[in-house]
Amino acid sequence: MPAPRILRDLSLRAPFMQRIAIIGAGPTGIYTLASLIDGEIPLSITLYEEGEQAGVGMPYDDEANHRAMLANIASIEIPALTCRYLEWLREQSETFLAGYGVDKARLHDRQFLPRILLGHYFRDQLLALVDKGRSRGHHIIIREACQVTDMAAGDDISLWTDQQHDAIHYDLAVIATGHVWPSPEHRKPAFFPSPWSGLIGTAIPACAVGVMGTSLSGIDAAMAVAVQHGHFHEQPDDVDNTLRFECNTDSAELRITLMSRAGLLPEADFYCPIPHEPLRIATEANIAREIEVGSMRLLDRVFALMVRELSACDPLWSARIALPTLNADSFTTAYFANRVEQNPFRWARHNLEEVERNKQNKHTVPWRYTLLRLHEVVEDIVPHLSEHDRKRFDAGLRRVFVDNYAAVPPESIRRLLALRNAGVIEVLMLGDNYQMDVGDDGTVITTAQGKHHFRVFIDARGQKALDLTDLPFPRLRQQLLAHSGELPPIGDNYTLMVPAIDGHRIALAALPFLMHDQPFVQGIAVCAEIGKTIGIAINHKAQRRRLWLPGYED
Repeated sequence: MPAPRILRDLSLRAPFMQRIAIIGAGPTGIYTLASLIDGEIPLSITLYEEGEQAGVGMPYDDEANHRAMLANIASIEIPALTCRYLEWLREQSETFLAGYGVDKARLHDRQFLPRILLGHYFRDQLLALVDKGRSRGHHIIIREACQVTDMAAGDDISLWTDQQHDAIHYDLAVIATGHVWPSPEHRKPAFFPSPWSGLIGTAIPACAVGVMGTSLSGIDAAMAVAVQHGHFHEQPDDVDNTLRFECNTDSAELRITLMSRAGLLPEADFYCPIPHEPLRIATEANIAREIEVGSMRLLDRVFALMVRELSACDPLWSARIALPTLNADSFTTAYFANRVEQNPFRWARHNLEEVERNKQNKHTVPWRYTLLRLHEVVEDIVPHLSEHDRKRFDAGLRRVFVDNYAAVPPESIRRLLALRNAGVIEVLMLGDNYQMDVGDDGTVITTAQGKHHFRVFIDARGQKALDLTDLPFPRLRQQLLAHSGELPPIGDNYTLMVPAIDGHRIALAALPFLMHDQPFVQGIAVCAEIGKTIGIAINHKAQRRRLWLPGYED
């Protein structure tokens, strides 16, 4: 297949421009582009997007999501591109927003909205960034519905796509492929390996539906099923403006079961100052000093800093859970103790009332806010933990931090409670030892208490960390296997630290491949931080390169 004319023209127009390929045009790719075009040196940038529309991103695509699925990030937390999310929303028509159940007159910067709206925002921002970049002298191409099928590193970066047999050459490449979910074509009947593997658009019968996972992904999966069999509506005459769910008359057999090992529901997102206030004791600098001391007892030394920070910020809560008597292992049990003892829906209602009261009064619960800030600095110790301490961390503190930062939109809790009141949903505690058997006639979950059969089953446990064997580029995978046998270390600018193949030419910005050493790497703010870091590094390289023109060699 001959090379597309646009590629040939580009090479003639910009012979000395540094050639950058961004693979994936979701949030990480967009924030990378935004950082790149802020540089002083014009660049030649090509964005590859295997989906039909660049900029949308899988988590916000209207083909993979229902409008009942809410984003758990508000405008105040989303780093601006050409404008802030709230500004963009206020520019949209009342009719457009009403189509997603949003009242334009009631928009505010801490509001949780349907995630599909974020897809529209990112699409518009990408197009605006392209215009901005071109006006500043950059050559920018977007290749939609174009999958990068292979990549190889060397004197330059060679890319192959499903639209071109010959290699396309670049100086640098950014892998921003985002989340990876099983293809809908490879699933068994009535089993969805993720909520984004064909669930949306599939007619789900009114039957026993199992959902593995109780986080926002699990709740979203439940909502996607529930809205096929009924509708939510407010009761304006009620004192507390209660949300109700009314099931269709022919859907009386619908029973949705959310399940997890602990059988707990997430808590509702809580009010706190944004941007975050600095920590006083468990600071980034103090954590770094503990890392320098070495891996021996690193987890316990850092936990001691956490205890001091929590005790100083919230002495009453610390005394209530007997914090001074706890260690990095027992802290988790104490943290979840009250919730484990109560019915999850009763706890959810109590927590929702507390959160809504605190938001109205702009009151911050000190210990919750401290844990939220702590996870960002404590994550730095993970690559330095011994194997034993890494297992302790994953079984203990990691669960606490995830529970804290993965709080869900209050509206999601209201909807869960409405489904509960309608007798549609329940929560199942699996325990540590359970068995899942998937067959053509459904899925059977076996626990210590017995067997549970589900005609339809959705695995909503979220993205798992990926390793080298999951890298979707065979040539690059073989190159890395030949030199290290595993994913190589990632530099501070996210480049592959493999000098033998000039790995500095490739920035690995796909979150699933970063999760082993950065277990909390998630969300739009992280995508923005990664994109900014990569963009700055590439612009510095372009600045140095200009000093050598026209006879430059990297």
